[in-house]
Amino acid sequence: MTSVAGRSSVRSVADQPSVRIVAELRRRIAAGELPPNARVPSTRQITQEWGVAMATATKVLTALRHEGLVRAVPGVGTVVIGPISAPDRADTGAIDVRSGADTGLSRERVIRAGIAVADVEGLAALAMRRIATELGTSTMALYRHVRSKDELLFLMAETVFQSYPLPAAGPGWRAGVEELCRLQWTVYQQHPWLAQYVSMTRPQLIPPAMAHTELVLTMLDQLGLSPADQLHAAVVLANFVRGTAVNIEPEAQAQLDSGLTSDEWMETQGAQMGEIMSSGDFPMFAKVLAPEDVELNLDSLFEFGLHRLLDGLQMMAETGGPDR
Repeated sequence: MTSVAGRSSVRSVADQPSVRIVAELRRRIAAGELPPNARVPSTRQITQEWGVAMATATKVLTALRHEGLVRAVPGVGTVVIGPISAPDRADTGAIDVRSGADTGLSRERVIRAGIAVADVEGLAALAMRRIATELGTSTMALYRHVRSKDELLFLMAETVFQSYPLPAAGPGWRAGVEELCRLQWTVYQQHPWLAQYVSMTRPQLIPPAMAHTELVLTMLDQLGLSPADQLHAAVVLANFVRGTAVNIEPEAQAQLDSGLTSDEWMETQGAQMGEIMSSGDFPMFAKVLAPEDVELNLDSLFEFGLHRLLDGLQMMAETGGPDR
């Protein structure tokens, strides 16, 4: 027999705000009010609609993810679980595997399915079984078109780089290099897994990616630098863009785990940051964080770093090279 205390405990759990909100969102999903791939309320919207704290809103989205009802889509938000579809990829530049009338399995469809899965769910989620599920076929059927997951990854990277036309090499080296770096930044933003895959120490010989290096070397040749300086400059530029972009996918995973965007997460740290700054132990931190218009994010880091690198290359050209 359940004791009075036991019934009270059950009742108190059921009365918790997070449990009630989860139940309501679960009902909306089951009723089709929130269909597959539809966005569910964000943590901010949950706090506004139900008048709860941010921590409670985070608990709600975490519970829904643990139940397998929702997932986080980079650039979109938290959506109801369903097949990866065009709405998931409309704002991310991912490639639609279901376009075209041909429903037969092909090498191209396997590659594009891999890109679609990696774009939405990250490189860690990429598996032959996952791709087979997306295509509605058996895992073994994929191996008639690609030999291995490693080959698939190579072909995915090659396909992505091929899908972005290179800018023309104009007369101004700086404008051309800046345009190329911005193109690479766009590629990595729209395909966050790619920065994790591309290696600087053991570079993959991907012709469309090598074309980027060939183009930047052509542009840098206008500076009159030595071949060694040109090569180092080209690799440093590529590594700067990629090195900044490797943070995009972990941020997307952090949003998936916490249910919070980076801005929302920073809001949760406000009180603790205020205490640390008021201690007087970090006067320079307090100074640079004091202005309200200070903004630090991946885009601002990319802009700042790119311009400083180009300034440095300009100075190198004007002074005859490094250490001279």
